[in-house]
Amino acid sequence: MRTRKRSEVPASLSRLERRFASWRSTRVSGERIPERLWKAAAKAAAEHGLNRTARILNLDYYSLKKRVDDASSQGESSTFVQLASSSLPIANECVIELEDAAGCRMRVQMKGLNLPDVRALSRDFWGAD
Repeated sequence: MRTRKRSEVPASLSRLERRFASWRSTRVSGERIPERLWKAAAKAAAEHGLNRTARILNLDYYSLKKRVDDASSQGESSTFVQLASSSLPIANECVIELEDAAGCRMRVQMKGLNLPDVRALSRDFWGAD
């Protein structure tokens, strides 16, 4: 099995590792990791992977995983893609599936050219105004 050299650690992760080391060197025994460092670690884990980030930053894998899951459930990593109606191909049948962060799903199956207002349906589904 090939082992990675220390120099192969991405620069952004290396900087974050130094921030953690600096905090650890000055912390009072029993003091919890500041929220700003947890947020930076969760962001790094999303980019570089949970296991690698936890190992390099010397963090508990499951604590970091919980932070990453919490951040993604709050929509921090969600993106919205809007499709122009002119870019959609005309078909006899179309299925649109929506899912929110809690796992609730809505499936809309449309046939023919009488298309419902998908934008209004999705707004109602996510409870947005």
